[in-house]
Amino acid sequence: MGTSIRDRIAAGPLATAGRLDAAAIDRAAEVVERVEADGIETLRLCFADQHGILRGKTIVADALVSAFVSGIGMPSTLLLKDTSHKTVFPVWNGAASTGSLPFAGASDVLMVPDPQTIVPVPWSPHSMMILCDVADRADVPVPVSSRTILHRAVDDLAGAGYAAVMGLEVEFQVFERLDPALDHGQATIPPAPVVTRNLTQGWQYLTETRYGEAEGILDTIRRMAEAMGLAPRSMEIEMGPSQFEFTFAPSDPVGQADRAVLFRTMVKEVCQARGLHASFMAKPRLPNAAANGWHIHQSLIRAEDGENAFMPAEPGELTREAAGWIAGLLDHAGAACLLTSPTINSYKRFAPFQLAPNRVQWGRDNRGAMIRALMYPGDRASRLENRAADPTANPYLAFAAQIISGLDGIERGAMPPPATETPYDEAATALPSTMIEAIEAFEGSELFARRLGPDVVRYLAHIKRAEWDRYLSTVSEWEQAEYFNLF
Repeated sequence: MGTSIRDRIAAGPLATAGRLDAAAIDRAAEVVERVEADGIETLRLCFADQHGILRGKTIVADALVSAFVSGIGMPSTLLLKDTSHKTVFPVWNGAASTGSLPFAGASDVLMVPDPQTIVPVPWSPHSMMILCDVADRADVPVPVSSRTILHRAVDDLAGAGYAAVMGLEVEFQVFERLDPALDHGQATIPPAPVVTRNLTQGWQYLTETRYGEAEGILDTIRRMAEAMGLAPRSMEIEMGPSQFEFTFAPSDPVGQADRAVLFRTMVKEVCQARGLHASFMAKPRLPNAAANGWHIHQSLIRAEDGENAFMPAEPGELTREAAGWIAGLLDHAGAACLLTSPTINSYKRFAPFQLAPNRVQWGRDNRGAMIRALMYPGDRASRLENRAADPTANPYLAFAAQIISGLDGIERGAMPPPATETPYDEAATALPSTMIEAIEAFEGSELFARRLGPDVVRYLAHIKRAEWDRYLSTVSEWEQAEYFNLF
C-alpha cells in the first residue's frame, strides 16, 4: 500500500510542479501510513497568515492523500485581512492584486502541506496538525506568504555563506475567564474582549512560591509543548500578575518560527478548554498588568567551518560578522519595527526603565538596550538578543527582518557605535513611538523594498494602514472622559 500511496503523490500536481521533492514525497507517504496506523481521524491543515495567526481547514484522514497530491483550496481573502478579520483590499471591483498575483473575486489559493511539519495535537488526540505553504493555482509560491518570505531570507543568507540560529523567549499571561463575552451584542468585529481576573498575583519575579501557584497550568502547557516537539527549555514566573515566560532550544529560523506559531496556538486552545484565557498582547489594558516581550536570540554559523561567527577571540572584541550584524539591526531598526512590533498596542511597550527598549542602541549584557550582546571567547552559544520584538509579531516576518537587516550590515562592512551603558539616554535615536511612524519607516526603506520586493512592502503597509485608520476613527475612552462633560 505504501508504494501505491507514494506513486499517487509522486504523480500529482504538487510533485510534478516541484513543490515536493523525492524526500518530501517519501515523507508524505510515511505520514499517510502513520495517520492510518495511529487511528487518526482528522488533520488540521494550517498556514500562518500575515499576522502569524494560524488559519486553515480540518480534513478527515481519508482526504490526506488528496491534500499531498493537489493541495487544499482556500479563499485568498484570508491573506487580505487586518487584525479585526476584515478584508481590507477591494476584492469585488477587479482591482485587488499584489503584483502579478490577482485576488479579485475572493479567488482560491492553495495550501501546500509540508510533510516535515506534522505534529500531534495532544489536547485532541484523535487529530494531528500539518503546517502548509501557500501557492497559487499554477503552484507558484505566493510572494506575500510569510513562510515564503522567511525561506527567501534564509536562502539569501546561505548565499552569503551563513546559516542563522534563532532562540526564543516568549512572555504571555494566563487569566481566569469570568465572562466569555458570548452575548449577541458582543459578537462584533472584532469581538468584545472577554472578562478575566488574575490567575496569580504579580511582582514576585522568579519566586518559587509563585511558580508553585501556577505549576498546574505551566506543567500542562510544558507537557503539550514537549509532545508537539517544540523543545521548551524553561518555564518562568515573570514580573507581572499572571505573567509567564517560556524559552525554547535554539533552532533554524523556519523551524523556530514554526514552533512559535504552534506554541501560541496551543497555549490559547489548551487554556480556553480549561476556563482560562491566554493572551500574548504586548501591553494589556488591565490594572497592574505588565507588558509582554518576545526576545529574539540570534547567531550565525559560517558554512566554511561550522563555527559561530559571533564568538570573539578576545574579551570585548566584535567579530566582523557581529559588528556588521549589530550595525545592520540598528540602522534598520525603525523600518523593522513594523515586522517585530506589528500592532498599535506594541508601541505602548516602548517605555524607559521597564526592561523594554525605547532607543536604538546596543549594549553588552544590558537588558535596557535594544540589542543585548552576549558574546564571549570560547562560548559557542555567543549571540545577540533583540529586545524590541513582542509576542504579537508574526515570527516568520520578524526573523526575516533580522536576517535582512543583519546581512545588509555585514555586506556593507558596517560598524556599530560604541556599546551603551545608558540605554534610555534621550540623546539617542528613538524607536518609533507609534505604528504610523513604523509604517512610514518601512515604506521608505530601500533595503526592504529590494529584499522583499516593492509589492510585498506595499501589501504589508496597506494592511497595517487599514488597522491604523480604524484606530484613528474610533472614539476612545480618553476622548469621552476629556470632552463629554467639558463641552
